[in-house]
Amino acid sequence: MAVGPDLRIQSWLMEAGKGMSVTAQRKDSRGVYYVRTLGCQMNEHDSERIAGVLRAQGYQQATPEQVRAREVDVMVLNTCAVRDNATQRMYGTIGRWHRFKQHKPDTRIAVGGCMAQKDRERIVKAAPWVDAVFGTRDIGSLPGLLDKARKDGRPQVGVSQELRDLPGRLPAVRASRSQAWVSISVGCNNTCTFCIVPSVRGRERDRSMDDILQEVEDCVRSGARQVTLLGQNVNSYGWSTGDRYAFARLLRACGRVPGLERIRFTSPHPAAFTDDVIAAMAETPTVMHQLHMPLQSGSDRILRAMRRSYRSQRFLQILDKVRAAMPDALITTDIIVGFPGETEEDFQATMDVVRRARFSSAFIFEYSPRPGTPAARMPQLPKAVVQDRFERLQALQESITLEHMQAFLGKEVEVLIGDGHGRHDGSTHRVTGHERTGVLVHVGVPQGMPAPKPGDLVTCTVTQAGPHYLIADPDPRAGQVYGIR
Repeated sequence: MAVGPDLRIQSWLMEAGKGMSVTAQRKDSRGVYYVRTLGCQMNEHDSERIAGVLRAQGYQQATPEQVRAREVDVMVLNTCAVRDNATQRMYGTIGRWHRFKQHKPDTRIAVGGCMAQKDRERIVKAAPWVDAVFGTRDIGSLPGLLDKARKDGRPQVGVSQELRDLPGRLPAVRASRSQAWVSISVGCNNTCTFCIVPSVRGRERDRSMDDILQEVEDCVRSGARQVTLLGQNVNSYGWSTGDRYAFARLLRACGRVPGLERIRFTSPHPAAFTDDVIAAMAETPTVMHQLHMPLQSGSDRILRAMRRSYRSQRFLQILDKVRAAMPDALITTDIIVGFPGETEEDFQATMDVVRRARFSSAFIFEYSPRPGTPAARMPQLPKAVVQDRFERLQALQESITLEHMQAFLGKEVEVLIGDGHGRHDGSTHRVTGHERTGVLVHVGVPQGMPAPKPGDLVTCTVTQAGPHYLIADPDPRAGQVYGIR
């Protein structure tokens, strides 16, 4: 899923830069850097590692003021390759960044991530002002590539086919004080015909459980109250060694870490979703009752064409088991419409599964051919047909989502306040966070009551429901709840 600039990183930068002049930021450092992220949670996690290796080499984070003034020494774009619009955004961004070079010729520009892994030579040819291109397996090599580009005066490319360092072995600058990403595995062993991830991330490799738990404990010591476990197929952790119960054990072990309030994970694969994982979710108090599990299609014929190793009935059975164990579970999904060969009958099968599944929300994508994948060589559907199906499915899901949001009205929720801000928080005097099943909540502070800080847990009464968010403007005089811990 493609996203814009990481708002949590922007918020962290504002805090880090308060009261510090450009001169002070650069004193005794190699310069200032800025990292922009396009892509999924794995990319956001990688950006924290990119920031970590730069800081370890003496660079400091740029303030938003420095970025706006184009006074940045190193600019890094961490890219996504999942959909075509992410590719276009990448080239558009590095095109705009060319102006930084024109303003400040010694600025160094680096491009990393999945597109860099996939299209390294094309990037250098299309954007010769880029100084360094580094792959998903080469984050630790970035400072050396920048130094060599500065010395040699020409672009440097560092893209390896073998993973050098598992994520936990690289330093990180966490984008949030209260929430942390922890990667438990990298790569993917599946062969979905629409997906470029295995070719840019490689085969799946698991970290040791001790290594993961050590990082989780370190995060908590640094102030994190919520940890998200990451993997391309997070619940297949341990399967490569024949241990199909490893992920459930990991969830329970994380639940025993003192001080950790919330654990979530993304994204599980339906084929590897076992009953022991459901039991671990239900029986571990700190595991959030939140599940994001990609459906992709409700048509078994299309699932076969996608090489997805489950069928719609199996998917729905998992949801039934999850809801039986956790009736309040928030379940979200990813769906592709317009996959090559999809008929109206196939599409109606997807609509039927969505009606039955009652997802809290869904990320719906029009199929985007990715060069190098089998599906890109299949006959493609007309754009108008795909667009029509997208709009019909989105309208159905929006109506279901609104019903789900309205069910929160009048209920008490516990909200973990985040480091970022909602678009209107300043004018509405609210703070923003997520309740225990992951729904975004904007919390109003009652008159005369203390305002929560990032990382605080607020218990409050929901007073309004939006299409994709909740508002809690509690009035204690009317018996509504507002409390901080």
